[in-house]
Amino acid sequence: MRTIALAAVTLLGASQAAQAQLTPHASVEATTDERRRGISWSDGEGALAASARLDLSSGFDIGVRALTTRGDPRHGGADAVFEPTLGYSQLLGGFRLDAFATGHVFTNGNGPLNYYEGGASANYTLGPAQAGVEARYAPSQDAIGGSDLYLAVRGRVGLPLTPFSFTASAGRSSGAVDDAVRAARLRPDGTYYDWSFGVQHATGPLVLTVEYTGTDIDDRRSLSPFAARNNAGDRIAARAALSF
Repeated sequence: MRTIALAAVTLLGASQAAQAQLTPHASVEATTDERRRGISWSDGEGALAASARLDLSSGFDIGVRALTTRGDPRHGGADAVFEPTLGYSQLLGGFRLDAFATGHVFTNGNGPLNYYEGGASANYTLGPAQAGVEARYAPSQDAIGGSDLYLAVRGRVGLPLTPFSFTASAGRSSGAVDDAVRAARLRPDGTYYDWSFGVQHATGPLVLTVEYTGTDIDDRRSLSPFAARNNAGDRIAARAALSF
């Protein structure tokens, strides 16, 4: 009897330890326009998103995000994209180091659309301020007409004793071109720059954001149906995100 009781206690302890190593996260979002690197991923229309992530032991995490793309011609008229991600993060002094690999899987679109990329970032926090750098790279793939390299700097400053914070970023997209028509999907103007300025209001799990994004992409007519230049210029978008 004593052996059984000891085994039960051991199993219970192991179960609690395993649960302590797995931390789930989830969120839902609504935005007036899904902007990434200064260009729209939702045909300039409102979009909905949901994400889930499970933090594992030793700094690893796995997750997936689903986004409505509203038949965006940039993604072959796809209705949605699912983005599974494997990540790793580590704290080192005031730095947070992150690395990830993610896929972009599109539904109900025309032609080869799915692609994958990897990246890393480093962020330093000092009081209410945070600054960081990021690099993302997608090797040459048919769906994006070549390779894609994105380099960016970001910053955030919280306003003390208030729920407000201010954000800013600047980035550069470049890469090799194998197919100019499909390369215009992620880089409508070849190599280009993007920037953003935003304000956030966070109260508990709810974060409201208003952000201006801009690019130096020319608005001239493009021969590529994937370029969607009309949704690659200056825009102000609002977002509401609720985390669980």
